[in-house]
Amino acid sequence: MKKNPQILIVEDEPAIAELIAVNLRHNGFQPVWAEDGASAQRELDAVLPDAILLDWMLPGASGLALARKWRTDPRTKQIPILMLTARGDEPDKVSGLDAGADDYITKPFSTQELLARIRAVLRRRAPEQVATRVTMGTLELDASTHRVSYAGEALKLGPTEFKLLNYLLNHPERVHSRAQLLDKVWGDHVFIEERTVDVHVKRLREALGEAGGMVQTVRGVGYRLSAPSSAAGA
Repeated sequence: MKKNPQILIVEDEPAIAELIAVNLRHNGFQPVWAEDGASAQRELDAVLPDAILLDWMLPGASGLALARKWRTDPRTKQIPILMLTARGDEPDKVSGLDAGADDYITKPFSTQELLARIRAVLRRRAPEQVATRVTMGTLELDASTHRVSYAGEALKLGPTEFKLLNYLLNHPERVHSRAQLLDKVWGDHVFIEERTVDVHVKRLREALGEAGGMVQTVRGVGYRLSAPSSAAGA
């Protein structure tokens, strides 16, 4: 029997946490509540969840600090993080994504929106792989081992950046609009803004280091992955 996905709720307000937990439970998820960073870390040390709902404002370490910490830990870096925030301004949303969150949801939010976003990040975590191992020059991605390397050096990518690179490598030298990338990489993107693509492309380029220039911006259209020789002339 397939187990229900476990969702770690990191939220210091008991009423909000309980409301989220009840809705998750009624919709086939297994919620676990932690009221701050320390208790959340204890839960992670015991059992890794399928996704994390992380409040921005927490006592002690902030949600941003926790997202950065968990993204640098090899054990937790692949877990999707959805940031819960009362901050609706774009710079704050971008800060959350840059810290390592895969998505964000602004309070107050509807149950249906929350569930849709959770399902979307879970789909991203288990991407539909086109090929197990793909290469472009000395850039290599192995979907079966979830490893990426460039010129023989291992690279560290977050789960969304990994899926984005996997899609681009399987469709090289083609220009993809933001809407197309949302559809192909994110799947159900009804609640995700196109700005999200830009943030993850930026993070992908940073993670690729010297190979970052292979991810080209085609002004007014979108993005493409080009071999180093053609990328150099862009």
